[in-house]
Amino acid sequence: MGREHIKVAKFGGSSLADAAHFQKVREIVEADPERRYIVPSAPGKRSPQDEKVTDLLYLCYEEAKHGRPYKKLLKKIKERYKEICRDLSMDFFLESDFGKIEAAFLEHAGAEYAASRGEYLNGKLLAAYLGYEFVDAAEVVRFGKDGRFEDERTNFFLGQKLSRLERAVIPGFYGADDAGNIHTFSRGGSDVTGAIVARAVLADLYENWTDVSGFLLADPGIISHPRKIDVMTFEELRELAYRGATVLHEEAVYPVRREGISIHIRNTNAPEETGTVICSRIAPEEEVPITGIAGKKNFAAISIAKNRMNSQPGFCKKLLEAFEENDIVFEHMPSGIDTICVILPQEELAVKEAAIMESLSRLLSPDKIEIDRDMALVTVVGKGMRSVCGIAARFFTSLGDADVNIKMIDMGSNEINCTIGVKNDDFERSIQALYHALVEVPWEEKQK
Repeated sequence: MGREHIKVAKFGGSSLADAAHFQKVREIVEADPERRYIVPSAPGKRSPQDEKVTDLLYLCYEEAKHGRPYKKLLKKIKERYKEICRDLSMDFFLESDFGKIEAAFLEHAGAEYAASRGEYLNGKLLAAYLGYEFVDAAEVVRFGKDGRFEDERTNFFLGQKLSRLERAVIPGFYGADDAGNIHTFSRGGSDVTGAIVARAVLADLYENWTDVSGFLLADPGIISHPRKIDVMTFEELRELAYRGATVLHEEAVYPVRREGISIHIRNTNAPEETGTVICSRIAPEEEVPITGIAGKKNFAAISIAKNRMNSQPGFCKKLLEAFEENDIVFEHMPSGIDTICVILPQEELAVKEAAIMESLSRLLSPDKIEIDRDMALVTVVGKGMRSVCGIAARFFTSLGDADVNIKMIDMGSNEINCTIGVKNDDFERSIQALYHALVEVPWEEKQK
């Protein structure tokens, strides 16, 4: 007999916001016995006007830390969990856990500890509701003292622990160092936990359940009813997630990609819909020209000009050294013969502008340095772009017709993405123009 199939299912905050959603989650889990390991987020918003539990925990901790009244906030958080228990008719209490959390807040346990408690409490509650074992992520998800995630140690501890458990709930978003101090991934980090659990148990599939029916080709806040992508590669997902597409945390790709485990994005509120499958390879005949259009605002471009720059060995090395010594990570570095441009987040430049300008002047002795602010980056991604004639023409014509001035162009070396820089004010208009030209108009018509 072959081994049993295993699925890891991660449920986001919107999927666990209240008792009605808990019931949907149990129906989904029980509908497929292969869903053996469940990763929950903290309760999300129940309505647009509502608050996320994680945000309340941050605020409550800050009030307690600074000696300000915090009990009203703590009571509000308790009520969220009590309401879920009551509406599910569960005889389950978290009072002792809240007592420990309050004591830890008063002892200044840290903002990361505070933020993690939403997942911790929701994990305990969901495990009890499903009848699964609860595994505290602090025991199996390892971080170093410096807060860096330790993937190999985590894989070992998780693999050992879960190999002894038929079914378990492991809360997302956090882990701990060897001294027991809590550390968290960045926001949306429960996606990462789901991926590392899938890797540790060598799952056949990692399901990521959220409030959308798959990966949309563009932001629905900018494009009305954008198309859904049925299948895409990890490479395409990584590009889009990094560029601002928010369905999945960008760091969730690595753990499953190395093991060849596909990700399936599904909608908790519409489990009958097919969602989006993200996998290592797609057959050439299944490739679509455009997989997604995404972007972010508020970048700055530092342009460095120096005569005969291209003939000076080590120039780029010195340029990178200037950013390294100031601990700055940049986005793009398009260049010409006598000029080179570095794109970086504007908020980071605001903090380190004087330092980076001093480093660039000292190391490069440039003829001129200019800074262009308030730039947005827009990226079009798609493996199929490489094999379709006329995409570049459609791309740039659509922006010209929309009266969008392009300030920077960077074509990825893997030929699956093209990024442009435009003014912040032109961000939404750029995406709308590109979507219409590259997605809405049928390709058969484009090639006539």
